Amino acid sequence: MVHGNSALQGALYLDDTHLTEITTSVIAAGRDEAGGEWVAVRDNLFHPQGGGQPADRGWVGEREVVPVRHAPTGLVVLTGAEPGPVEGDVVHTRVDAGLRLLHAALHTAGHLVEAASRAQGWTLAGSNHFPGQARIELTPSETGTQLADAEDRDKAADRLRAFVATAVADDLPVTAEHDAGGRRIVRLGDLHAAPCGGTHVRSLADLAHVTISAVKLKKGRVRVSYSASHKPLR
Repeated sequence: MVHGNSALQGALYLDDTHLTEITTSVIAAGRDEAGGEWVAVRDNLFHPQGGGQPADRGWVGEREVVPVRHAPTGLVVLTGAEPGPVEGDVVHTRVDAGLRLLHAALHTAGHLVEAASRAQGWTLAGSNHFPGQARIELTPSETGTQLADAEDRDKAADRLRAFVATAVADDLPVTAEHDAGGRRIVRLGDLHAAPCGGTHVRSLADLAHVTISAVKLKKGRVRVSYSASHKPLR
């Protein structure tokens, strides 16, 4: 039977990207439409897929799990925990630390690429922060940088790369706060701010690289493809 209240569940992945394991308790359990078991824990480390960012992977005890947002309760639930713990059980949870850092690097780099693109007069239209397919899609304006031919696109890509390299060299801090409406706002120093529920690096110098591989114009949108990784933790 499903129990639980999303207000009782902490989203620890929003507070500390580098916290990757904790002992906590089960506050709800149930089965999905396919009959698979899931559990929800009070102190949740796991980022579910959303906002262009893929889900964390990890473990409850020795059982591998994937987090998803459970629409009826609003809880982040961990699927694959079979045979599952029951409500009230104390469990040890941990996320794949390497994958967490990769996702954080890609999402932060996405914000940085968007900031660079704004400087070209383009407006965010969509984003994908998945490994191997990361890209920012933008709407060009009449007064922004034009991309009529390959030379224009190459020059625009070089300007984006220079912008990104300067910001990383300046090691801008990456912080989060909630606005008056309760939205979580992620900031790259004074360079960029946007509502975001993703995981991020602590400062831009944590990025081992941000590589802009292509700038394309497709169906009236600018597509900036990129990759990024996290430096080894010291």
